[in-house]
Amino acid sequence: MIDMLGAGGAQRQLVELAIGYKERGYEVAFLIYYKAFDDYYDGVLEAAGIPIMDIKEPNYLLRVIKMRRMICRYAPNTIIAFLEVPAFIAEMASILPHKWRLIVGERSAAPKKLTNKRLRFFLHCHRFADAVVANSNANLEIVRKVAPELDTTKQHVIYNSLDPAKFELDQKQTANKKSSKRQILIASSHQYLKNLDGLIEAIHILPKEVQSQLHINWFGHNKFNTYDHSLEEGLRKIEQYGLNEIFTFHDATLDIYEHMRKAEAIGLFSKYEGFPNAICEGMYLAKPIIATRVSDIPLLLKEDENAFLSDPNSPESIATALTKFLTATPEQLSKMGESNRAKAQILFNKDAILNQYEQLF
Repeated sequence: MIDMLGAGGAQRQLVELAIGYKERGYEVAFLIYYKAFDDYYDGVLEAAGIPIMDIKEPNYLLRVIKMRRMICRYAPNTIIAFLEVPAFIAEMASILPHKWRLIVGERSAAPKKLTNKRLRFFLHCHRFADAVVANSNANLEIVRKVAPELDTTKQHVIYNSLDPAKFELDQKQTANKKSSKRQILIASSHQYLKNLDGLIEAIHILPKEVQSQLHINWFGHNKFNTYDHSLEEGLRKIEQYGLNEIFTFHDATLDIYEHMRKAEAIGLFSKYEGFPNAICEGMYLAKPIIATRVSDIPLLLKEDENAFLSDPNSPESIATALTKFLTATPEQLSKMGESNRAKAQILFNKDAILNQYEQLF
């Protein structure tokens, strides 16, 4: 269960799990309620033989009732629900007697969960789930602070799943040899929390000769633009600072791994995160990581060992991380990438992650 099948990190992980269990012989289906909003993964699921059930109901109460009816008709053994509202709907549907086990996924370590009444309420509702799975220790810490009454034996950290078959290394594509600039790839939707403004300010304070060595390709959708104007504001500032040659923005793509292979590093400059897919994927593709110290990133990545880390609230700190990346030798970057790949093969192995969820069934 999830709200819709757009190009989001939670959607990507739930699709990976669904395909993985389909390959293991499970009967798998999706239940969503915003199909009209985005169909990014529809083709992927259709190719895997996984049906999508869609509830079209704008009224919140009736939506819960209709989704419970659909669940009862489908009669699952297990429900996995990601994101706050889908998890809440699944929990409300599970208050009455039922035969399924419910696993809800905490995918964001947003600080506002500590203070926002609506989000705090959602966390307390996890008492109706059989298991609460966070994709980072940072996520789970927030759950425990807000809802200390929840049974700790039902709480688990399971990292993101990656299919090794998609991450074979092609030495001819591991870097863009034709470019005179070092390429950073960012795979992220456009939201204020992704900190485009902080990245722009950091690049602005770099000396011109350093700026000229850098190029950033940002892949991600801008479907929150009715209330989030981070991209629009960022583009104006890029124009104001004369940084147009440094940034290129692209739509989200299912071929993101091929673009990652051509980059020298994978970047993420968010103010907070759950545990971002792009970091896991960059590590698996043997790329150094340039990131802010959020979520579990400082636990898995070490400064100058396999990453260049910074403070998301300090453009000066981000600028320092970028400078370190630009002055590192190709041999140093290669060694950092190899270290990341070795770690990713252990932490994000698809079969191991599927096994961990399977134990909760």
